[in-house]
Amino acid sequence: MTRSPETSPSVHHERIVIDRLYDATPAQVFAAWASAEAKRRWFGSDEEWENLEYRLDFRVGGQEFDLARPRGGGVQHQYDARIEDIVPDARIVTAYTMSLDGRRISSSLLTVEFLAREGGTRLLFTEQIALFNGADSAAEREGGWRWLLDKLDTTLPRDTVA
Repeated sequence: MTRSPETSPSVHHERIVIDRLYDATPAQVFAAWASAEAKRRWFGSDEEWENLEYRLDFRVGGQEFDLARPRGGGVQHQYDARIEDIVPDARIVTAYTMSLDGRRISSSLLTVEFLAREGGTRLLFTEQIALFNGADSAAEREGGWRWLLDKLDTTLPRDTVA
């Protein structure tokens, strides 16, 4: 069976790197990713998004699942991850898929590194992404992650970092 270009499945590979500085210790920034309660403050619902379901089993082999949509309705966004590696206060690696209204749009390998620096933490975020059928773009994904990492900054403790 021959497929037309309009119906042929496609995949496009991209790499996203985001380098952020936070005025908090690596342990504090890591904790914001490792605790379901802490992560929901920046990754879950807010005034723009309604969280329909969230789970985090933070261990190697554990799962993270988030189902959300814009407040007032709209397309459901599903994040379904498996935690592949954890080095406390230093690194988290996850493999995850994104779906819109049940239609898978990408699969990724995400590495987040927490590096001590004078006055706080350098977070190095690297995502290797396979985008399916033109349903998403690396620029859109990066924009979403930058927005979430800005939200993360607002939830971190404001203690003086030595």
